[in-house]
Amino acid sequence: MRLTKTSLLLLAVCLVAGPLLAQTDLPTDYLTPAFHASRRDALRKAMPDSSVTVVFAYPTRVFSQDVDYFYHQNPDMYYFTGYKEPHSVLMVFKEPQVDSAGNSFTEILFVQKRDPRGEQWTGRRLGIEGVQSKLGIKTVMNGSSFKTFPVDLSKLKILMEELPIDVPDAKNDKADLADLIAQFREKTAMPADYHKDKRFDLRTFSQITGALREIKTAEELLLLRKAVEISCLGQNEVMKTVRPDMSELEIQGLHEYIHKRYGAEGVGYGSIVGAGENGCILHYMENTKTKVGSSLLLMDVGAEYHGYSADVTRTIPANGKFSENEKIIYQLVYDAQEAAFKTLKDGSTWTEAEKVSRDIVTNGLIKLGIAKDKADARKYYPHGLGHHIGLDVHDRSNYGKLQKDMVITIEPGIYIPEGSNCDKKWWSIAVRIEDDALITETGYELLSAFAPRSVEAIEKMIAEQSVLDKYKLAPLKSAEKKAF
Repeated sequence: MRLTKTSLLLLAVCLVAGPLLAQTDLPTDYLTPAFHASRRDALRKAMPDSSVTVVFAYPTRVFSQDVDYFYHQNPDMYYFTGYKEPHSVLMVFKEPQVDSAGNSFTEILFVQKRDPRGEQWTGRRLGIEGVQSKLGIKTVMNGSSFKTFPVDLSKLKILMEELPIDVPDAKNDKADLADLIAQFREKTAMPADYHKDKRFDLRTFSQITGALREIKTAEELLLLRKAVEISCLGQNEVMKTVRPDMSELEIQGLHEYIHKRYGAEGVGYGSIVGAGENGCILHYMENTKTKVGSSLLLMDVGAEYHGYSADVTRTIPANGKFSENEKIIYQLVYDAQEAAFKTLKDGSTWTEAEKVSRDIVTNGLIKLGIAKDKADARKYYPHGLGHHIGLDVHDRSNYGKLQKDMVITIEPGIYIPEGSNCDKKWWSIAVRIEDDALITETGYELLSAFAPRSVEAIEKMIAEQSVLDKYKLAPLKSAEKKAF
């Protein structure tokens, strides 16, 4: 990007005038400072005596040459602080600490320094005052102070996760993430193989944060409900507008347009839109098939709303009607999911839900002659039944008994790739049905009930008209050009 004289003049004016003005007209339903403070308090309560929890921000990642991917914060950093910027580190102490001025503190966040020139290029920064006023964290310092900040970590057990890897080091910035990590290593005399040093406790960190994050608070549930509802609305509109001549990429775009139309900032994972044989690839994300045709279309697409990710999959007939063979496999997966749902309640186990689901699929495949035995059936249902969702699509959890206010997915599937050792009539049929369920005291609440699941309900939805049908796009002029 080349700067003209005009743009240089504008930049100079901005630098003289000071920092960028605060952004206005922002959403009003972000997690509150009180939420993040309560999470730090819960963390501190669960920590062992004489310990400190250390959380680093995630690294920035280069998309191409000197262009970065949109930054995604370490979910633990966001969970405990609400801070979304890179190049930062949080320290939470079990016992109060005292700084050189005699001030007592139990937590400290080191952040990016305000920089008008940097903000002109890459966006606004909160800085010390912004973090204090907007996030409610009292003890905040610039990252440049981390190296000399007088805190003795030698007698403390350090709770942490794996240090970030492949961290870029900006040579003109002595307080970026690479420097913060290097200074932390120096402060703690961290050995190269720190996993074998008992001072650095990765296991306890994972257990504590897993126990906290697997149980959703009322604030979190509001955001998760919205993420799931938005994802379902995307599924519904695609069902109503899908045609055999559409491409996988076009269908992905329709999903993600609906997400953004309702305020979701992005997706919680790469959108999977697989037609026919492509649906047999569990994490298929190329989405390059130019016509989905009359085959089944597997759509695993989840909106991310304010950091919280849904995870909803629907498998539909692109031509509007399930064939008889498709219907048989679909119903088998549907029945397996229904059976798993019936086991869900506070105190139930993943093992119980997994067993009833897998038994139905296994017995059904054997009866149809697709699989010879249980071991053979496993290759057609190769993944687990589900996982927790939240700030990560596979959210942090200890995977013990299910408890009230956990939010999990239930996602049985059957995938029969071309060339499978069964009758060819089953080849290239792929079905996954994935729903998001909130565990309650007596059962569950199906958060993703907005999107139809049964054969009849899906076919009925496909027959409806979509608001997206009104959009008519002109053909590309470049498509009329002949190739050399």
